[in-house]
Amino acid sequence: MASHGRPGAVRKTKKGPTIGTGGHGRKSLEGKGPTPKAEDRPYHKSFKNKELAERSAAKRAGGKSAGTGRTKGKAAEEVVTGRNSVVEALRAGIPAKALHVAIRVEMDDRVRESLKMAAERGIPVMETGKPELDRMTDGAVHQGLMLQIPPYEYADALDLVDETIERFRRGHIGNAPLFVALDGITDPRNLGAIIRSASAFSSHGVIVPERRAVGVTASAWKTSAGAAVRVPVARVGNLNSALKSLKSKGIFVLGLDGDGDVSLPELSLGRDPICIVVGSEGKGLSRLVRENCDQIVSIPIDSAMESLNASMAVGITLYEVSRQRSA
Repeated sequence: MASHGRPGAVRKTKKGPTIGTGGHGRKSLEGKGPTPKAEDRPYHKSFKNKELAERSAAKRAGGKSAGTGRTKGKAAEEVVTGRNSVVEALRAGIPAKALHVAIRVEMDDRVRESLKMAAERGIPVMETGKPELDRMTDGAVHQGLMLQIPPYEYADALDLVDETIERFRRGHIGNAPLFVALDGITDPRNLGAIIRSASAFSSHGVIVPERRAVGVTASAWKTSAGAAVRVPVARVGNLNSALKSLKSKGIFVLGLDGDGDVSLPELSLGRDPICIVVGSEGKGLSRLVRENCDQIVSIPIDSAMESLNASMAVGITLYEVSRQRSA
């Protein structure tokens, strides 16, 4: 007798081929490898810290970061971040392109003062989301406040010198041309302090090289206390060539160095057209710049254990030149 199977059982028959997953289901069950390190995950804080460290290392090696690098063509913009820094920058009168404030920022006295000063100076105030602020500040701590600084417009060194000489010849300025040149100064605060001294003692301009030297950054603006508006800063491709051009126009080049052959109180060229050249604290004047100087001037100090930084040396020298010219 034939068996008809269990009562109620239904046998399913395959009617035809069906579309499968193509192995995707199997692949989804497979492991995806070890978890990446925190510094390799783009959205992790360690990843940003790693990028900042790499940029700092590249800058120390002579590279240029995206936020502060300058190219010969279009200069990069800079930003001032953090509530205290933004307030101080606005108080110092640093030229600003826009003030960015985070949406729903927590208000305090610094934010209120920043908004007030921006309104008084006609600086546009823009509400910006936190992710966009993070991107614009390159991961720096901004506390919901960022000031956008336009690139500094450098003067042409030779045009500045020619214009100053012509004004002196026509009697439009009372004192002979007086310039300050920087050789290897990399600290923006030193540059800002030198610009401030140049303004205080009626210097007609500051000359800085393009390579291996600092430019007019936001920090330099702030240290100059607004003097960067009054004293033009010129940038040259080759400082030695620029010094030779100045000498050909009748300007004496005086280098500052502790081992100078002329003591500052005995300087006899103070009333003549001069350019004072100062080097970095560690290295001083470079060999070629030293060879292009008409005189090497030293500042006498009481203790052999002490030394003067670049901005102090320039300030003292400019004071002595101003004293001689006034006498």
